Amino acid sequence: MASRTQPIYVLSEDSERTRGRAAQESNIAAGKAVAEAVRTTLGPRGMDKMLVDSTGTVVVTNDGATILDQMDIDHPAAQMIVEVAESQEESVGDGTTTAAVLLGELLSRAEDLLEDDLHPTVIVEGYAEAARLAGEAIDEQLVGAADVDDLLASIAESSMTGKGTGDTAARDLAELVVEAVERVGIDESVDRDSIHVHPRTGAGSSATELVDGVVLEEEPVHDGMPRTVEDASVAVLETKLEVRQGDVDAEYSITSVDGLNAALKAEDDELRGYADALSEAGVDVLVCRKAIDDRVAGYLADAGILAFESVKSSDATDVARVTGAKRLGTLEDIEADDLGRAESVAVESEGDDDDRVFVRGGDASRAVTLLVYGSTEHVVDELERAVNDAVDAVVAARESGIVPGAGASEIAIAAHLRGAAASVEGRKQLAIEAFADAVDALPRTLAENAGADPIDTLVDLRATHDREGRAGVIADGRTVRVGDPLEAGIVDPAAVKREAVDSATEAATMLLRIDDVISAE
Repeated sequence: MASRTQPIYVLSEDSERTRGRAAQESNIAAGKAVAEAVRTTLGPRGMDKMLVDSTGTVVVTNDGATILDQMDIDHPAAQMIVEVAESQEESVGDGTTTAAVLLGELLSRAEDLLEDDLHPTVIVEGYAEAARLAGEAIDEQLVGAADVDDLLASIAESSMTGKGTGDTAARDLAELVVEAVERVGIDESVDRDSIHVHPRTGAGSSATELVDGVVLEEEPVHDGMPRTVEDASVAVLETKLEVRQGDVDAEYSITSVDGLNAALKAEDDELRGYADALSEAGVDVLVCRKAIDDRVAGYLADAGILAFESVKSSDATDVARVTGAKRLGTLEDIEADDLGRAESVAVESEGDDDDRVFVRGGDASRAVTLLVYGSTEHVVDELERAVNDAVDAVVAARESGIVPGAGASEIAIAAHLRGAAASVEGRKQLAIEAFADAVDALPRTLAENAGADPIDTLVDLRATHDREGRAGVIADGRTVRVGDPLEAGIVDPAAVKREAVDSATEAATMLLRIDDVISAE
């Protein structure tokens, strides 16, 4: 009798499986949907999004990284676009919307190629080659090194324009951003962690100022302490200033008043000893990571020492960086070399009950703080994001160079790809041309968001680029025209362009290689 093969069930009954073209179409549709969500925010005339979470908290922004981070996304393919934005933000701090839109366009063009029966592997290989060629085009667009310093303010302004700053505010803030970067920069190297952005409400953005040092949200541990200390010696302490506790639980029996007084005196002497040790070491300001006993706080106040307790580790690190202080684990054998110095440490309050501590001009100070003002919480939050992006952009520009902005680099990339595609044999040529079309979508979107006709503008951009070698979408006042971005002072860091191309290509090719999606409860 012939044997009958029984079906073998590998997956559970609760599993769902999507295979082949259906899986590819699902992933592409999800990626395109997320890209469309941020497309209208691209450029200086981009629109804002209002994000409302389950608790009713409202965020108004056109920052791509913030939008994608706040969106509640479940689809795994769509989540990859969020990861692209996160990668862009972590690497260069700007260009997240560009990367997301480019990824969406790459998927859209790939969808057309799949319908024309191009194998996903061919598309992946063509996209990889196109990304390499795009890098060549970006290198060809680099502005001369001698002009970089003069264009840093333009980099900052371009990064902030349209992000709730207004054109005039963006210009003013850009100068402060460049000054902040130059203060902490050594040659081409900049320690990004040394540049802080501190938001404050109660004034317009024109009140924004640059502080040579750091700002902390702290208050003195005792009302009797000084509010301002000039030429201050600063100690950063990692241990609590309280009565020491034994490692073993023990009970002590005190049978007389003299015994009780002796125990209390011993405890008090221990607490007073902390203040005496700091005072004898010449400490004027104490930044303590742990708690300070109230009695110790009183003795410190009597000694004229300004002290802060339970300070965040990041703030303690900033103070140490500014003043040159060592982070001490104990007060034993504290020496002058363990202390840092600051021109001043001042506790200030401005129209509210919250104190802020300004540590200015330390011996080792290469840290600065941009005090960013806004009229409301929503405004200042968006300004904080814009200024952080501008700082990241200027740092990236110093390290990687500058290319024309306003879509000019994208037009150059697309032209370079089309020129190179002609020499590529086989179907891979179609993928490279599709990549060029996807890149073209970026300046087309800039024109559309600025209120210009996207098709006419794209045609004009290509013609001007072929004729003059450089062409971008210039949003000047209420008019939109095609012109030279360098003459208009619109430039971008080269690193932002490279990272956007690389991260979008990697994510697109990863999605295109997926032909089976399996999900289970």
